[in-house]
Amino acid sequence: MGLIYSYDIQLPPRNVAGALIRVAELAPPTRDVPPLGVTLPGGERVVVPFTSGFRSEPVDCSAGGTFELDTSLMFRIDDAVRAYLEARGGGVEEHGRVQIGYVYATVRLASPLHPGYASIEFWAATSAMSRLFAASASVRELFTDLTAAAGGVCCLFDTGDGGPGEVCWLNGEPTRETIGGSRFPDLQALAATWPDPDVTVFPAGAFSAARKGVKAAAGKVRVARAGSLESRTAAWVGEVAISTHSLPSPGPE
Repeated sequence: MGLIYSYDIQLPPRNVAGALIRVAELAPPTRDVPPLGVTLPGGERVVVPFTSGFRSEPVDCSAGGTFELDTSLMFRIDDAVRAYLEARGGGVEEHGRVQIGYVYATVRLASPLHPGYASIEFWAATSAMSRLFAASASVRELFTDLTAAAGGVCCLFDTGDGGPGEVCWLNGEPTRETIGGSRFPDLQALAATWPDPDVTVFPAGAFSAARKGVKAAAGKVRVARAGSLESRTAAWVGEVAISTHSLPSPGPE
């Protein structure tokens, strides 16, 4: 059995839609897949440029539960990312970033670590990608930045092989704490440090960045694509922007 490493983001359930918009921003602008509609609790709908189970059929989680996404993400190039790509014949660079995927994502609307939170766990698809997850500061940065932007309380790096996990982000701050150490003897001790999810506020800066990122992505896609594919993508971007109306209103800057 190969290595299966992951980054697991814990966030309030009401922030899942905003997090998915942020993940959509990280997709390659030229990815040729039909838009995927996801319905969340409360009837909130988000459209993302990914598949679920390698299909584009709508995902209905209006009653809660779990769903999967097959994502492809743009990572900033560092030495570990460059070595990973060179071993596979290279990659196409765009604005200092390159596409890596598939990266599988499991979205749980009730986290197994804390029932008041949701989680989005990003899994490496291969052993080589798992080693990249462990070695690359750029990969770590992408997932901790995503945690911060989505109003997450914790980002946990998990080796999935019985080894100790590592806390990368906790309650608004980057960190490096090993699960099993004196501060966090187990995952229950970690979850006990999280604030009440009912009073955790979606960060105003991240909300603004998500909306700006959708507009920027729309511009890039219009340049990169043509014909019917451009039309589908323009529709996707419009639906994503419209879906943000259900997000909590940002607080004062």
